[in-house]
Amino acid sequence: MRIPTGHLSRRRLVQGSLCAAFASSCQTPLWASTDDTLQSKAIGPTTERIPVIGLGTDSFNGSDYAGLRDEIQRMIELGGTVIDTAAAYGDSETLIGKALAELKLRDRVFLATKLTAGVGYDGDPVVGKASFERSLVRLQTSHVDLLQVHNLNGVEALMPTLQQWKQEGKIRYWGITTSRVEQHAKMAEYLRQLPLDFVQFDYSIGERDAETVLLPLAQERKVAVLANLPFGHASLLRQAGQHPLPPFAAELGIKSWAQFLLKYVASHPAVTCVIPGSTQRAHLEDNQQAARGALPTTAQRASMEAYWHSLS
Repeated sequence: MRIPTGHLSRRRLVQGSLCAAFASSCQTPLWASTDDTLQSKAIGPTTERIPVIGLGTDSFNGSDYAGLRDEIQRMIELGGTVIDTAAAYGDSETLIGKALAELKLRDRVFLATKLTAGVGYDGDPVVGKASFERSLVRLQTSHVDLLQVHNLNGVEALMPTLQQWKQEGKIRYWGITTSRVEQHAKMAEYLRQLPLDFVQFDYSIGERDAETVLLPLAQERKVAVLANLPFGHASLLRQAGQHPLPPFAAELGIKSWAQFLLKYVASHPAVTCVIPGSTQRAHLEDNQQAARGALPTTAQRASMEAYWHSLS
């Protein structure tokens, strides 16, 4: 029996209208995408490109080295290149270095790590030059592609040394990071003042503070952006829960909520690469699939935002 419109929930009506709006915003019929193109973006003003989905490793530990090694190998097989770690991430650098050496894949990876000029949040007393030298040993490499000042800890103190290391070829790019909204204003100051290659900060469909200043400023200054916490410490995946994906997700080849959340972040014009954390091959494969096929347009992003908010 057909249910009268008046008996439909407000949420169902909103979601239905959003699907119609999304369909009208597409220039092609609404069918499942078969495009398997790996999406990549240029690093700032350079011609070098990196895939839009990388790998965050703050949860790596030595309890399952074989699994983590397999995950790194699988990411590279799928076309991913960006691995982001830090001196403060426990065993992460050591595990990554061992895996890349055993697999002989160092030259196929865009390797990023971090250091501080003061005691890190984990109490690590090794800082500055000594921290970087230790990172090179752990990572079993002579250089890293990107070295970042972790959580803005010692930006002014480290900047001259970072520039020197860049000239010496020990690092190719340098930048600064945060995963805290309260540090966004300070990061914006550095973005305006310093010759940065990269910035890294938190950005997701559930935490869009970066859209106000940081993302437009990075785009204006031609600074590459790594986006962390695209799942909001997994809170966004929990929020999605058992809700169905919107019907229009098929147009973008989206088959999971993780892909929905990642494609949303990666599609912002200022975002260069998203670095979701993962310690399981299945999750890695799901995440990497978000780098395939079309990225949402501005109009499609607006439909994604509205649909997401209709779930709450």
